[in-house]
Amino acid sequence: MVRVIHPIAGVVGFLTILTFWTSTLISELFTSYSTVAVVKSMIVNGLFLLIPAMAIVGATGISMGRRRKDAQALAKKKRMPFIAANGLLILVPAALYLNAKAAAGSFDTSFYLIQVIELIAGATNLTLMGMSIRDGRAMAARRRGFS
Repeated sequence: MVRVIHPIAGVVGFLTILTFWTSTLISELFTSYSTVAVVKSMIVNGLFLLIPAMAIVGATGISMGRRRKDAQALAKKKRMPFIAANGLLILVPAALYLNAKAAAGSFDTSFYLIQVIELIAGATNLTLMGMSIRDGRAMAARRRGFS
């Protein structure tokens, strides 16, 4: 069951962050302040999907990879703490801060500074998660006998 839940949670997490990232970029570049505020609010609401998905993928990944020593498993283990720290220490606080600023209509220098940091951190997590998905798929294919 863990082998089914893990990839689903990983893809849900990846797609959720991708949706947040692209919605932010599109709203910031092409829409009004009121639309940006709605997007920021929806991102905060979306954390109720993202955080459990990421917790599940982390827990199931630890469970499945506990004894693995191959290069792909070790690479995934090495990326996981950075993905988690980036999310919990940068992305979640940035989402909450940006939502509060946008709801107040305060699109000032600090809003845009944190917005740039959030976009960079989000792109970093998408890259690292994409690498983990790639490695996980390769590990699963190898387990099934497809090299």
